[in-house]
Amino acid sequence: MASGYAELLRARHAARLLTGTLVGRLPNATGHIAIVLFTRSEGGSYSLAGVLAAVYGLATAAGQPLLGRAVDLRGQPRVMFPAAVLSALGMALFATSGLDPLPVAYAAVLMAGFFTPPLEGGLRALWPSVLKREDRVHTAYALDAVAQEVMFTVGPLLVTLLVAAWSEAAALLVINTVGVLGALSVVVSPPSRAWRSAPREAHWLGALRSSGLLALLGAFFFVGTALGSITVAALAYADGHGGDTVYGVLLAGLGLGALIGGVAYGARQWTGFPERRLRVLVGLLALGYLPLALTPGSVPMTALSVLSGLFLAPALACAFVVVDRHAPSGTVTEAFSWLVTTFTVGASAGTAVAGPAVEFSGTSAGFAVAGAGGLAALLVLLATRRVLAVPARATGGGATVENDRNAAREPGLGAGHQA
Repeated sequence: MASGYAELLRARHAARLLTGTLVGRLPNATGHIAIVLFTRSEGGSYSLAGVLAAVYGLATAAGQPLLGRAVDLRGQPRVMFPAAVLSALGMALFATSGLDPLPVAYAAVLMAGFFTPPLEGGLRALWPSVLKREDRVHTAYALDAVAQEVMFTVGPLLVTLLVAAWSEAAALLVINTVGVLGALSVVVSPPSRAWRSAPREAHWLGALRSSGLLALLGAFFFVGTALGSITVAALAYADGHGGDTVYGVLLAGLGLGALIGGVAYGARQWTGFPERRLRVLVGLLALGYLPLALTPGSVPMTALSVLSGLFLAPALACAFVVVDRHAPSGTVTEAFSWLVTTFTVGASAGTAVAGPAVEFSGTSAGFAVAGAGGLAALLVLLATRRVLAVPARATGGGATVENDRNAAREPGLGAGHQA
């Protein structure tokens, strides 16, 4: 199992690009918790902390596809690094000015969120030119999904350690400085400097003119909704079953399940159409969410949280392949960035819905939102299966592939090419 990942990371530039991307994304992975901790340390209310974190999240969601389109048009170094610097400057302004005057605080987090560099989509655009082989690209997508789980687990811990060692403001400054260095490591690499998007048709909709991509985004909005609702419902559950420790264990269990599923999924070579496999994976993901509404004792509930996360990373890895197949030529970074945005907005919607559900109907209702989100995602994929059956004739980066419905291999090498 590990040999496939080891072979991938031995490919020239692969380890550097993965590491640089993960480090560069640390500010985004920790942004919400860092903003909340800093706001509270400055005497701000929980409501203000939540609003500032929401502004940051929404600004990030808005900026990702726009910056992704700019990357497709201008290349990675000319967009990624300036964006990373501007995002870090926004957080630095927030950390140094505090909450007085408040409009400056809002502007600072808005700037930090909007200019978050689309490193996630950029890495997926680079994999084909770095790894050359379809099976390696597929494995890289799975490794990417697994690495995200590690980052979103380690990132918040790193923030709390920095706060304990120095201060909340120092945590903001250090994390964002490190993020700039990670982005710099990526954009000065030969693959990033050489990568060029395929020729693209001028169209104001960009990647969104693909009906297949729209179908996928609709489904993953609801996957995001499910995950967002779990964060709220798990907190309500923990209040009656042991407090913060149980809350941390439940979320850790979710991440552990995703890690196990992602590692197992990437360890084998898959054949057949990824669109069909994605329907199966999302269906299994939905089934994993449904038992959470039973809310048993903390031990079986932890086991259920592991089960609920088991198919998340595989579904994401498969979705990456589907995005590449359906993104119009020359829009690959933008297309991947839209997936990030849709997922983020869906998670925000999930937290918004789960809160009232818990207040009016109890903890089980909060987890029921997660189950409903998973089922809705599956229904979208089932309803649009004819649309998803026909990928774009040219994949995201421009490599031409034939729309042979009898083909068993996945055209995963179209995300970019060397100049």
